Amino acid sequence: MENTGKEEILLRGVAASPGVAHGPVFLFVKKELEIVRYFVPPDRREEQVARFEGALLQTKQQLRVLRCEIEEKLGDKEAQIFDAHQMVLEDRAMIDAVEKEIFQNGSNIEFAFQTVSNRYVLAFSNIDDDYIKERVADIKDVSRRLLHNLMGQSEMEMGSFTAPHILVSDDISPSDTVRIDRDRVSAIVTDQGSRTSHTVIMARSAGVPAVVGLHDISRRVQHGDVMIVDGFEGLVIINPSEQSLFRYGKIQVQRQNALNLYHSSLHLPARTDDGVELKMLLNVDGSESADKLLRSGADGVGLFRTENIFLRGEVVPTEQEQYEHYRHIVETMRPRPVTIRTLDLGGDKQMGGVKSLTVEEANPFMGFRAIRLCLSHRDVFKDQLRAILRSSAHGSVKIMYPMISSVKELLEANSILEECKAELRSRGQAFDEGVEVGSMIEIPAAAYVADHLARHCSFFSIGTNDLIQYMLAVDRVNDRVAHLYEPNHPAVMRTLKAIFDAGSKAGIPVSVCGEMAGDPVYAALLLAMGARELSVAAGSLAEIKYFIRNITLDEAGRVLNEVLLMDDPDEIATILSSFHLDHLGAARSVVNV
Repeated sequence: MENTGKEEILLRGVAASPGVAHGPVFLFVKKELEIVRYFVPPDRREEQVARFEGALLQTKQQLRVLRCEIEEKLGDKEAQIFDAHQMVLEDRAMIDAVEKEIFQNGSNIEFAFQTVSNRYVLAFSNIDDDYIKERVADIKDVSRRLLHNLMGQSEMEMGSFTAPHILVSDDISPSDTVRIDRDRVSAIVTDQGSRTSHTVIMARSAGVPAVVGLHDISRRVQHGDVMIVDGFEGLVIINPSEQSLFRYGKIQVQRQNALNLYHSSLHLPARTDDGVELKMLLNVDGSESADKLLRSGADGVGLFRTENIFLRGEVVPTEQEQYEHYRHIVETMRPRPVTIRTLDLGGDKQMGGVKSLTVEEANPFMGFRAIRLCLSHRDVFKDQLRAILRSSAHGSVKIMYPMISSVKELLEANSILEECKAELRSRGQAFDEGVEVGSMIEIPAAAYVADHLARHCSFFSIGTNDLIQYMLAVDRVNDRVAHLYEPNHPAVMRTLKAIFDAGSKAGIPVSVCGEMAGDPVYAALLLAMGARELSVAAGSLAEIKYFIRNITLDEAGRVLNEVLLMDDPDEIATILSSFHLDHLGAARSVVNV
């Protein structure tokens, strides 16, 4: 596509979904509904309530259809977004507030619902929590849909274009995202949004490049303008010059060539040039299909996040229900191992339908969560442990406790596990008597007493996300301090090395399952420290395998020794990035562009 002759404009936003796209703009502008207020006499107010109930039913049905569509396209995890929308429509407090507005003030239903909806949006917007603020988009989306139904209007379509376009909008709701046809929409660009928004999650799952948080791009472009979207770097180029078009054409070819090279190693062992093998495992949440797991190229599952099974419903899943979930993954991966992490509710993972498991706290990430919650709710914990143990009869299973901070907690958890084993024996239900038990190391206290913990478990798994956050006193989702979250900090380097040393001295393996494990830049460093297993998202497997096959353990060891002597995080980052780049072989040209 040729340049339009207009002046090139380069904008930087938030890199939300990777990929590069080039094409004409389709400006998706949502017109605000015009809600007219009129007085409803007392004898006609029941009619307004009836209209409201009808619109609620209609909207719920539409959401059920949308949920089925997205589950078919992307999977159950992404489809759960519409479960949150259904919960908005079933909020008793919201429904009562709308009816009160009708009966007490005589408002028509359209005005009454909009008034209450705006009240909710304002309340949520003023809460100083990025995750809660993102949920405002859910309320707006479902409210807009219900108002359309009340007024007998159909929602805006995304246009009748057939060729691929770049969709530009102030914001795009999850419902809008569902209707995106990958053959017609090559990228998404928005004024608003963040990496944690539902729309971004769905775009990423669908493989659609996205850049968000550009503030006013929907007012700076018109239908038909030409644009380049770089979802890797968070860049948008409006009316790109011939030089930019040539450069990005070259980038696309080289990145695709690199992906092809990486994937050539996907089903080969991650073995260094001098024969040291690194097992590459998957992080999963239970929603993955058997086909996806088997095609991943993984050596097993290193982290099964069981809390996602709990968050899907409003009641605690039974032992039998959990067993079926665990058995599915274990049988699919057999004979490869599956490490199942016990319940890690709390923090930002609250189970709203069960009050006893939901706690409002000023600092939830350092509060009543994970193993602390499980040890206080033994009935829930024991149901889960029995379910996991039963699944071990169908393949290789390991059990892992999250957020352990002391030997006392580890011993208490192990004691409960032994009770569960005795109960299964009395039932005559099979399980692996030799199932291995491990501890996550994600609290600084655990890192410092790792030698003591090692006496009471079979393995460690380092959760780098929380470990770094707690060590550096940095909330990763707080924009004001997020720049201080530095995996390259010398304190982090030394602490990681100490954990590996403690594991080695005790004769137990140490794996890594946090974000650092999935970043190829850190693969050599972790390997040199002693990691022989990394657990990562499926998308990281191929590149890390390719990289590991291009280095030696001796080379990685020299880099580690150099890094441990440094005191500047930026210098450490430079050393690691340079080593990674120097050993990418044929793929090196991609990161040089």
